[in-house]
Parts: sequence; C-alpha cells; structure tokens
Amino acid sequence: MVTSTLERAAEATPPGAARRIKGLSDRAIAWIFVAPSIFLLLAVNIFPLIWTINLSFTNFKANRNREVEYIGLRNYERILTDADTWATMQATAHFLFWTIAVQVLIGFTLAYLINKKFKGNDMWTTIIVLPMMLSPAVVGNFWTFLYQPQIGLFNYVVAFFTGADASSFSMIGEVALAPWAIVIVDTWMWTPFVMLICLAGLRSIPESIYEAAECDRASKWRQFWTITIPMVLPFLMLAVLFRGIENFKMFDLVVQLTGGGPGNTTTLTSIDLKREAFEKWRTGYASAYAVILFVTVFGLASIYVKALNKVKER
Repeated sequence: MVTSTLERAAEATPPGAARRIKGLSDRAIAWIFVAPSIFLLLAVNIFPLIWTINLSFTNFKANRNREVEYIGLRNYERILTDADTWATMQATAHFLFWTIAVQVLIGFTLAYLINKKFKGNDMWTTIIVLPMMLSPAVVGNFWTFLYQPQIGLFNYVVAFFTGADASSFSMIGEVALAPWAIVIVDTWMWTPFVMLICLAGLRSIPESIYEAAECDRASKWRQFWTITIPMVLPFLMLAVLFRGIENFKMFDLVVQLTGGGPGNTTTLTSIDLKREAFEKWRTGYASAYAVILFVTVFGLASIYVKALNKVKER
C-alpha cells in the first residue's frame, strides 16, 4: 500500500519539478528544509542583538526625534561605575542564590520521596506540579493577596517571631523581608520543575546497581552518597542551569508582588533595565545595560555547561 501511494505521488509530480528534485543532493534537500528556520532565527534573535549592540554605543532616546550621536564606550563606563547598578546586581545575585538553593534542596527531597512507590503516588505528584502550570501574573496577584495584613499566614508567623503587630504587618512592605517574600513565592511555583528533573534522574538509575551494592553489604546511606547523588548530579546541575537563566531575567512575578520596592530592595536587573528603557527612555544606555547582562549570562552559562559536560563524562 505504501509503494502504491509513493507511485501515485511520483506520477502526480510535474516532470520538470521531478527532474529538478532528482538532480538535488541530500545535503541540498536538507538545506531547503533547514533554511526557513535559520532565516527565522536570524530575523528574531540575531538581528535584534546586533542592533542592540549598535545602539549601545549611541545616545539614542526612543522618545526624542533628534540626531543620534556615537559616544563610544561612555554608556558602558557609566553602568559599570554606577553604585546603584552594582546594588541591583547584588540584589539579583542574592535572589538567584537563595531561590536555586532552596528549590534544589526541596525539589530533590520531593523527588526522592515520590520515587519510592507508595499508595497515592500519582495523585501527590499531580498536586505538587500544579503551581508551575499557573501564569506568573496570576501567582503574583494571588500571593499579593496572601501577603496582605490579617490574611497571610506568613505575615502572622514572621510577626510572631519579630514581635510586630500582626494586624498591620506585611512581609512585602518590610525592607528586610520583601526579598524573602519573593523567594518564597518563586520556590512555591518552580520547585515542582526541579522535582520533575530530579525524578527523571532518579528513575534513570538501573536497579541492578543497587542490588549489586546490597550484595556488597553497602548501607542505604552509603548507597545514597556513592550511587544516587553521583548519578543524579548531572540532572541537578541541569536544573540549576535552567532555573538560574530563568530567574536572572525574572520580571513579572516581582513586579506583581512588590514593583521593585520597598525602596529598591527587590529591584532586580530586569526591572532596572525596564525602567531605563521604558520609563527614563535612555535607549542607548539601556542597550548597553542589556549587552552587559547578555555577556554575563552567556559567559557564566558557558563555563557552567563545560563543568556539566565534565560531570557527564565521569
């Protein structure tokens, strides 16, 4: 039946087109299929990047119709010598470190527990992954409501330990606690993602390895440190890479929760970049800022991927 279908398709092909196709090599045919994707990639990603780099050397402002002047590296110099910019990067690094550390710890623990077959395993897995299916804007509004005075559980807990008035206390209104409020929300939303990656790693370990270890009288604790952790480590590192890149450009969730405040305590680099580009309209300056962030993320990710590849080769 397949042969007859191919024969009918060949008969329906115009003779001229058939001769042209027959004369193409496999490489040429492959390029015909790949070329549209490459063109789309260049149009959507590469061209805007080149244009951004070009604007970063100018004083261009999108809301003003005036002659654009090339000012060299002045934008980069201003950014790298600005104390507020370094404070923003420090806040971003703080957010990245704690969200990744907590998510990996809780995510791996949940994956380890769910990997043990028990009654209701599938139901609990479904319940746990529900938060990551929600929109960040919806999650931000939901948790903003929970952080309101007299409503949020976390407000009461923190108010109890700090001695504050629980009836008027809110974590997102406190300078010292607002960053932690964001860490809690991001952990609640994205820990299931880390859990799924770790669960895939745990279930990829052959049972025969554990059986051999038991024959050698290795304890459960020794099996965990010499078999489970080394074999799941590449998956853990992959989860850290994904969450690190995503959290570095975190924007919508933070804006919904705190708007970057109180003060600038939760102003991440993504929020600072948005303010420079669309509130102050310093387009050239914002382009230089974007290039610096791109180089930072790309450089760190490249180093991290090399380390990940070395771990996989062991």
